[in-house]
Amino acid sequence: MAYSVLRTRGLFTVSAAALALACAPAWAQTAAPGQSDDNVPESTVANDPQSDQAEEPAPDIVVTGSRIRVTPGFDTPNPVVSIGSETLQASGTTNLTDFLTGYPALQGSSTSADNSGSGAGIGYTGLNLLNLRNLGTERTLVLVDGRRHVAGVPGSAAIDINTIPNDLVQRIEVLTGGASAIYGADGVTGVVNFILKKDFDGITARAQAGISEHGDAGQRFISVTAGKNFAGGRGNVALAYEYGIDDRLETRDRPSLRGTRSTGFFLNPDDPENQGGYTGPADNGIPDNVPLANIRYFDTNREGGIDIDQDGFPDYLVGANGAVTPFDPGSFVPNFYQQGGNATLVSDYGNDLLPKVERHVVNAVAHFDVSDAVTIFAEGKYANIRSFSLAQPTFDYYLLIPEDNPFIPAALQPLVAAEGLGGVLVNRDNFDFGQRGEDIRRETWRGVIGLRGELSSHLNYEASYTYGRTDVRSRYVNDILDDRFYAAIDVVQGPNGPTCRVNVDPAWTPNQPYNSTRDEFPPTTFQPGQCVPINLFGENRNSQAALDWILTDTTDRSRIEQHVASAYLSGDLGGLFTLPGGAVGFSVGAEYRKEKSSFTPDPLAAAGLTFTNALSVDAGEYDVKEVFGELRVPLVKNGFVHRLEVGGAVRYSDYSTIGSTTSWKVDGAFAPIRDVTFTGTYSKAVRAPNIGELFAGNSQTFEFITDPCNANELQNGTQYRAANCQALLASLGVADPATFTDPRSTNLPGFQGGNRNLSEEEATTWTAGAIIQPSFVPGLSLRADWYDIKLKNAINTVTPEQLAQLCVDQPDLNNGFCSGIVRNNGGANPGLITSFTVTPQNVAQFSTAGLDVNFNYRLRTAKLGTFNLSVVGNYLDRLEFVGTPGADVTNSRGEAFAPKYTVNADLTWQTGGLTLNYGILWFSKTLRFTNQEVAGNPDIVAPEYMYLKERWQHDIYASYDVSDRFQIYGGVRNLWGQRPDIGTNTYPVDSIGRFGFVGARVKLPSL
Repeated sequence: MAYSVLRTRGLFTVSAAALALACAPAWAQTAAPGQSDDNVPESTVANDPQSDQAEEPAPDIVVTGSRIRVTPGFDTPNPVVSIGSETLQASGTTNLTDFLTGYPALQGSSTSADNSGSGAGIGYTGLNLLNLRNLGTERTLVLVDGRRHVAGVPGSAAIDINTIPNDLVQRIEVLTGGASAIYGADGVTGVVNFILKKDFDGITARAQAGISEHGDAGQRFISVTAGKNFAGGRGNVALAYEYGIDDRLETRDRPSLRGTRSTGFFLNPDDPENQGGYTGPADNGIPDNVPLANIRYFDTNREGGIDIDQDGFPDYLVGANGAVTPFDPGSFVPNFYQQGGNATLVSDYGNDLLPKVERHVVNAVAHFDVSDAVTIFAEGKYANIRSFSLAQPTFDYYLLIPEDNPFIPAALQPLVAAEGLGGVLVNRDNFDFGQRGEDIRRETWRGVIGLRGELSSHLNYEASYTYGRTDVRSRYVNDILDDRFYAAIDVVQGPNGPTCRVNVDPAWTPNQPYNSTRDEFPPTTFQPGQCVPINLFGENRNSQAALDWILTDTTDRSRIEQHVASAYLSGDLGGLFTLPGGAVGFSVGAEYRKEKSSFTPDPLAAAGLTFTNALSVDAGEYDVKEVFGELRVPLVKNGFVHRLEVGGAVRYSDYSTIGSTTSWKVDGAFAPIRDVTFTGTYSKAVRAPNIGELFAGNSQTFEFITDPCNANELQNGTQYRAANCQALLASLGVADPATFTDPRSTNLPGFQGGNRNLSEEEATTWTAGAIIQPSFVPGLSLRADWYDIKLKNAINTVTPEQLAQLCVDQPDLNNGFCSGIVRNNGGANPGLITSFTVTPQNVAQFSTAGLDVNFNYRLRTAKLGTFNLSVVGNYLDRLEFVGTPGADVTNSRGEAFAPKYTVNADLTWQTGGLTLNYGILWFSKTLRFTNQEVAGNPDIVAPEYMYLKERWQHDIYASYDVSDRFQIYGGVRNLWGQRPDIGTNTYPVDSIGRFGFVGARVKLPSL
């Protein structure tokens, strides 16, 4: 529930989810219901009623989006994308989220790469979270076998996909929009349902290893499953274990991202628009941003930039040889960078591209058929996920070092005395203290017990209880104890050499009157006489004992608990009457759910004694009682039209936090002829605020903010920004608002917390589709669905930079955002942002719309084997955000992570025991800057850099069944080695490069 991030330096790179291509299947096995026993993608078979599998009636199953048993097929009213286990194996990745981001609906999901290094919020390292339609992980409901799963993120309902066992996945079904009527809150944008394999008899095992072309970013994976039927097949028990480990990948492992070669986009030093006092046209034809290498922070250094005249800019540093060296400012790059010189490289702050993630997942499943009417079933799971990643080091600005400090270089002491200011200021990037990082262990327990059975040929039931718990231990390494640091840098000459002033003056207090990034704290973690002095002048000048005295590891702990009791009756009215299209299907039921979450920060961090943010103790809970019903009415089948069917569902919920809500949906399918079916759905869905949004206490956070009122930012906002900034800054005492610039390169302190006055979000979702299954082309199926999702009263927590932008991008300054930004009023630096407070509010609107296309064609030949072509595509029509009622619409379509067109395609050939696959993942070019920035500033960048390049990832895969018990396989991802675009490290592809993998599977007979 701590929604804060570590203090970080600003790094201007694009971070994108790694998009893994879904390839084809490989392992022939006996099919379970809804699963093919052909070596082609399971999604293809499920979507191809004209295949050989469709010649015999398929068993009725429960599909995602309904509790009514139906015959699986391509023409359900709700558009569901089904992805089989063989497709997952063929992708070559053991990370489920990396795999799923290859599908258009989930390309905005948050992968391990996103939650690595400084890109991860506090406690988020290694998490994998699904995000449907780019509308937020909190709006994506993740289920396992149609049941809820305990969250992996304190205060939220977001599931850590690391806990899902790869090799137990039978298929993954993705349903777009409007699932609240069936499954309850959190599914306003849709559902991702992981359906696990059952009824194991025998032993199966798989091992796989992969590595990049650079010899790093390795993945290893093993799994073993053993099952046994008993009591004449009436019972089954199985135990499955899997282990996976993914290696860390550091930025410095890629030459193009480290040192002076690293290139990013920065303000053009040769553009007059970027100079103070410019009054010419906003669009002067000179690119505002240009790619530059060897970029450094202009006011700091790894060795400690020494400012003897205290004007805020370093004058000297102590070089590697111990000699005093003039600080070289290089060439100034607005607003706070330099090119060349000897300041700290921006690329030095690049840290982990991938975290180390180690997974142990154990699952047990069992069932026993007491009779046709009663089956007892139980499931148990334990997952232990360990994630580790290093981020940025600590850093300091304007530390006052009195002139009697003996560590001040002797060559500078006369100059310091001549200035008569009593000391020097030091700006320092503390790489020699060690990088900060996170070592996080997440333990998840989940158990299910229940009854199900057939009461008659027309009526079945299920009742279950699910308990889940996630315990998170978050250890933060190489944090600094502020009180000790302040004491250790205030050094005097003692009788036996340099010592801390506090050791000789017990009445000492910190003397840091300047704008350090740290607050001032009294010494509370040590006694006078214990302090070990620290030398800030030069790099690697301190003993390990000195570092150990100021450094500490802190540990936060969280616990998430979930209780779900659910029961429903499902069946049809065929025993009473039938319609021309068949029997009316129905489902009715009730559910009780209780969610609890707590977060306890480390005592030192909670007291604000460390460099990391001061976090509060958070705890909250709620429960909800629900009743629901669903109806499917087949009006006509093989009559005057081929098929006509309508359906609907409704759910009433009573929350302990927000009161009652109602969600509902209607749908239908119409096939005038066998070859063509039209489908449609319309729904009203709700999402109740989660525990963190409601109950999170105010915790300190630090964020980098580019001030929207900077002179070179005025044209990057709405038409209101310039006038609002003029009025705002003038009211605060800024003499010339038109030339205002914030020169700081550090992030700013603020607060983030919950809001107990939140109410539910409301979503309106509709889909309309057409399905073509031509009888004259066996094996061909094409489905196209238009989706439209609109959320109103949406809960939104903007970033501090967005908060500052929204304040001045509204029609006037009388809005709900300006009160969250604190600026200096008068004084030496009027107008500068000094603090902020962000909380979630029901003020936003989100909407998205687009076209999903799903094409499958399978061709079986007598001599050449089976060919299969599968294409999943998307056209994004809009992805819009309205920050507050009445505000202008911000459209993100065509920006990074939201391409206009996306295609996931693969071609498979299978003959005998051999399977070959060639896959392509492509999406269209995307803007380097936002639509709003480009619209307001046409010369924001040169035309050749306006767009980030298209993604073209090619994958190959091959498998061979040596026997019916043993298979070998392997492949290469990103075969042609596409690289990230200039100025990025993970877009449109990641920095891993080519990735090869090999593996083997073995099946042994029953025990």
